Amino acid sequence: MMTTQPTVPERKRAPSKRALATRDRVFDAAERVFALRGFDGATIRDIAAEAGEPVGTIHHHGGGKEVLFQRTVARRADALSDARLAMLERTKENLTLETVLEAFIRPFFALSAQDGRWRDYARLVAYVSVDDRWREVSARHFDPTAAIFIAEMRKLMPGASPQQVAEGFVFSVSAMLALLTSADRIASLGGSVRSEADQIDRLIRFCAAGMAGTLTR
Repeated sequence: MMTTQPTVPERKRAPSKRALATRDRVFDAAERVFALRGFDGATIRDIAAEAGEPVGTIHHHGGGKEVLFQRTVARRADALSDARLAMLERTKENLTLETVLEAFIRPFFALSAQDGRWRDYARLVAYVSVDDRWREVSARHFDPTAAIFIAEMRKLMPGASPQQVAEGFVFSVSAMLALLTSADRIASLGGSVRSEADQIDRLIRFCAAGMAGTLTR
């Protein structure tokens, strides 16, 4: 009587260091090109040229343009979320509207200070935030963390309606992204040149005061 040998699943080979380096180069290039030209203005050939790789390599690592865009947005989302939640946890003993906003805003700037490519990522987040085509991407990668921060804000603003808190949060996110992506605009409009640390402090106070001010009207 013959016995059937159990099937042993085929082990997948781990990507080589060279393959991982190529993949990182592809996504870095995609991030840069999408940040400069937006989704509609970017092409796979542009990204291949930026990466210094054949078009086929871009398709291999990223898929088509829409899939590549979504994967590029997803790539840094967890790191940003983890940094924000970690800072929120550290301030649990001293939660105010200002410290909650600080925990959401400051980590993005800290990551950008470590690696300038986060500025390109900020532009991608801005595109996703304002284009309904990417509502599902935003819901998947950003809304769960946003919901945690909004819940904390609602506890601190018991007199505010859910609409007021949501509006204040979105306005604050827009202000954060504006400073991340176009800080030079302040100087071009005649503002004095301040250190980024000073600008971040002022941004946080500005957003907190704006949200609190909606309750006094």
